[in-house]
Amino acid sequence: MGCTTVLVGKKASYDGSAMIARTEDSQNGSFCPKAFKVIQPKEQPNEYRSVLSSFRLTLPSQALSYTSVPNALPDEGIWGEAGINEANVAMSATETITSNARVLGADPLVASGIGEEDMLTLVLPYIRSAREGVERLGALLEQYGTYEANGVAFADSDEIWWLETVGGHRWIARRVPDDTYVTNPNQLGIDYFEFNNPNDYLYASDLRHFIEEHHLDLTYNHEHFNPRYAFGSQSDKDRRYNTPRSWAIQRFLNPDLQQDPQSFFQPWCQKPYRKITIEDIKYVLSNHYQDTVYDPYGLTGDQTSRHRFRPIGINRTSQTAILQIRPDQPKETRGIQWLAYGSMPFATIVPFFTQVSKTPAYFAETKAEVSTDSFYWANRLIAALADSHFQQHEDDIMAYVEKTMAQGHAMLNRVDCALAKDGSIDFEAENQAMSDFVEEATQDLLNQVLFRASNLMTNHFSASD
Repeated sequence: MGCTTVLVGKKASYDGSAMIARTEDSQNGSFCPKAFKVIQPKEQPNEYRSVLSSFRLTLPSQALSYTSVPNALPDEGIWGEAGINEANVAMSATETITSNARVLGADPLVASGIGEEDMLTLVLPYIRSAREGVERLGALLEQYGTYEANGVAFADSDEIWWLETVGGHRWIARRVPDDTYVTNPNQLGIDYFEFNNPNDYLYASDLRHFIEEHHLDLTYNHEHFNPRYAFGSQSDKDRRYNTPRSWAIQRFLNPDLQQDPQSFFQPWCQKPYRKITIEDIKYVLSNHYQDTVYDPYGLTGDQTSRHRFRPIGINRTSQTAILQIRPDQPKETRGIQWLAYGSMPFATIVPFFTQVSKTPAYFAETKAEVSTDSFYWANRLIAALADSHFQQHEDDIMAYVEKTMAQGHAMLNRVDCALAKDGSIDFEAENQAMSDFVEEATQDLLNQVLFRASNLMTNHFSASD
């Protein structure tokens, strides 16, 4: 899956939250309807069975409830992707990443192992901290292996961890420095690693021997270990598909930096020039190289430059989640799942409380058939109608995003104040009211886009009766 991940440490965020975010993008030519669910312990399977592999596992008897954004159609398995459990631990799984022939020759991928389809369901219900998430997933990888290379994020109110698979059974994980943000676009990203610092770095039990045995350390004179050199890739595809996305995000969050969009030396983590907001994350995950010759909707450059790099805000995004863990809030409102469906340049992102038993139907009941009763399909319709005349629709879309996100912040502010005064809050009712507001605003935007697109049709004629 082609995805883009952004991680924001608590000292780099606007309100002290740890934030992990990712677009879930389907394969080229494929689109995947999604649904937003709360999985209760009684709904968690006892005997887990993968669909895409032969993997089977008996799960622990005690599970926590958790949110999930599974495939609406179950033909390829669950694909839970992003969620927050009742202990307010967040997990985003997964970012498909790269490897190289040396690694795969030493530790081949495992056809019967686990993959993106499985990981959220196997891990999130059983962890009470971000570190526990790394340890549980790492143990599963070492025992059962994986059939693909993936990066996985975990967050709690104290810290964020990023795990990357290395071959079929090995893995590494690094704690995100609190005052930094991370960009990870379908590549193995970690570029600095310490083996004797368990507070900030974790790894597979035999990883050091594995590196030495297979001559994977490519640094001179055993200077600091660089996992990107050892386990990652530096391919022509990376230069046009992956690295430009890191460049675009870092260009926005560190505008003083001068970097080449095709450079393999863009750092995995950076300290931003100012604190990062929800709106910033939404913006960078919608990025299509605005104000450059690479913008497919731009008026500069040419047809070659405008389609040279893969945009972040791509047509085949299924869902986007910003998982926000707010350390200064009570348990009931600490974890907020901001959710978008569809292509991000045309979509808004909506906050929901996660300590609930159900989610609004507009977000949860996505069917195979196109319907404006579904947030997923409404956004797909808006994007498809607006795409061919992007500049003419852009102001309407921007106004919609600002209006709906402002309503989201207003909801959070109102509930936070009420709780501080010992108020009684119905969180499911708050989520439903937010959903109702977004549904009405989305229908209004669809009306506007359809009207404007109809007047821009190729067969229009300026004279009328």
